[in-house]
Amino acid sequence: MREPVKRLVEAGRVLAVQEDQDGRRSAKITLQDGQLYLHPLLRQPTPAHAYTLQESEVVGVLEPSCTLAFLDLGWAGSTRGRVTIRLTPDTPLARQFVLLCTGQRGHTYCNTKLLEVGAKGQPWECVVGGDYESNDGMGGAPLLPDLQGQYRRSVRAGTVLCWCGPGDRKSAQFAIITRDRQDGGQLPDVFGDVVSGLDMVRATVNHSDITEVTVVDCGVVLPL
Repeated sequence: MREPVKRLVEAGRVLAVQEDQDGRRSAKITLQDGQLYLHPLLRQPTPAHAYTLQESEVVGVLEPSCTLAFLDLGWAGSTRGRVTIRLTPDTPLARQFVLLCTGQRGHTYCNTKLLEVGAKGQPWECVVGGDYESNDGMGGAPLLPDLQGQYRRSVRAGTVLCWCGPGDRKSAQFAIITRDRQDGGQLPDVFGDVVSGLDMVRATVNHSDITEVTVVDCGVVLPL
């Protein structure tokens, strides 16, 4: 990355924009620790003297598959840490996860709550999130017409899977396993694995009310 471009990105003055019948949405592009991040498209003011790119130009570099996404978790009014997830390439659930991290279809995981802790204290303990519609566990409709595919099975800590199943009306909800399962059993519909930030996910389990934890930001890693 050339130095003038790097300075623009570090200053938060490079945005991806998308125009539709309802107006303009924009997404920050940031540079942190040598990684380039695309944040979700939101209806927000454009900073003065911003350098803008068409969202289609930026998203084009993600094809045919995007393999790294992130969720920033926070509670009590502050961001606590970033969870980075390596997605299984070229699977419908992974593509849907990218769409909800970038907001390309108008919906995003940004500002959604974690919904519940599954099997708390058990070897297959997990946290559940992803209801971008009603934020109470009753929503999370699929964005793609067919999410069926060949998916791995696993219950290793850090596994990311479809909580309700690819054919369910709430199939945008996801679960992150926080403890390894030792009995040989496995859960289906795995589409990713946490590569950093699993300790942050585990920390959320200890909240008396898991819904206090929010996805305060999300997005994908762009190739440099």
